[in-house]
This record gives sequence, C-alpha cells and structure tokens, in this order.
Amino acid sequence: MNWNTLATQLFGPEHGITADGDFLQGTAMLDGQPLAVLGTTNHAPIGVQLALAQARVVLDTIAQHPGRPLLLLIDTQGQQLRRRDELLGINRAMAHLGMAIDLARRQGHRVIGLVYDQALSGGFITSGLIADACYALPEAEIRVMRIPAMARVTKLPEEMLTALSQSNPVFAPGVGNYVAMGGVQALWQGDLPAALRDALAHAPTQDRRAIDGAARGGRKMSAAVVQRVLDAA
Repeated sequence: MNWNTLATQLFGPEHGITADGDFLQGTAMLDGQPLAVLGTTNHAPIGVQLALAQARVVLDTIAQHPGRPLLLLIDTQGQQLRRRDELLGINRAMAHLGMAIDLARRQGHRVIGLVYDQALSGGFITSGLIADACYALPEAEIRVMRIPAMARVTKLPEEMLTALSQSNPVFAPGVGNYVAMGGVQALWQGDLPAALRDALAHAPTQDRRAIDGAARGGRKMSAAVVQRVLDAA
C-alpha cells in the first residue's frame, strides 16, 4: 500500500505526514490526540542519514512532547550496503536509532510499529522489532533472508530448508509466519484507525515475543529456554 493512502485511511486526508525523499515524518491526530509519525518509503535502504533522521524525530518527541505516542511506518529493504555508510559507521547509527526508540519506551511513550509494505533485515530490526509491538498489513512482506541466501550461509541444501519452511515458520518468510513466531503482534485489516486505537491501548509494554511464539506454535522452545536461563541466573 502507498504510504499516503495508508496515512489517509488512518488519519484522514489532512494527516500531516510528509515525505522528504524516502523519509516520512509528521504529526497526525487520532481521536483529537497527536501522534508523532516517522518512517520510510520506496523500500528505502537504511543508511546513516536515514537512521539519524529517524532518531532525531524520536529524541525531539521525547524532549518536546513527553508521553506522545510514536507510530513507525516501515518499508525498507534493510541496511544500506554502501562503502560510504560503512565508513561513517552505519552500525552505530542504526544502534543509535534503536536506543532512541528504547529510550522513548522507557520514558513512557507508546511506540507502535506498522509494516505496510516491506521489512527486511537490519532496517526492520532497529525499528519495528524494538517497538512496544509491531503490526503488519496482510499484503506486507517480511523476511530476514531468502532461502537461497540462507542455504549459502548455513551450508545446508536449499531443498532441505524449503522442506523445513513448510512446517517451521523460523525458516520461512511472510507476515503469517512472523505472527506465528510472535515477532508481529497481529495483522491490521478492515478498520485501520480502530486497529491503531486498540494497539495504543493494549499493546504489551513487556517483550512477549517468545511467549506469544510458543502459544502460537511458531517458536516452541524459545520461551522455555529463556525461562531456564532466568531460573539459573
């Protein structure tokens, strides 16, 4: 879905969100209350400039509007694979964005992520996956690695990984599998303002992804392993 169409469905035609190249930001109103909105479009690769621009909006919101909710609109192909960004320290810039979002959560801001188009790799990890909860539209695409690339990295046959993906969401891309694993809280369909309203009111403030993944059958061992580690600490 086009970001402007999404913003119009969520907040009406006077939504207050603008695009500066691949960068989205603005203040939108829901039920008379302001939300800070930021994100990316055009399958943007997240480089130093985009990561710092998003972090700036988060930090400005914390400083100037205490408690104001943040909505992250996610459409990214992952981190920028460019020597310039590597030399400038893309890892630190993306970590800075993640820490800014975490700080907002610790300061009492509700932070909601919404994958409306594409979410890949590090660009997703340092945004939507650090929110209080991440949601997605049904037509969105989420993955960390395609099966052929996974086969090259793990040195396992592609046929084996394809077979595993039929029964184990960990090996398969797609929003349904990320819901099963607990990485995505739920899919938003139908009344999008109602879905956002419900997320702001009921999204968990504690990390429940392993617990949800176990309950949904997508990550059967993670929660149990986490609990064993906590019990042994």
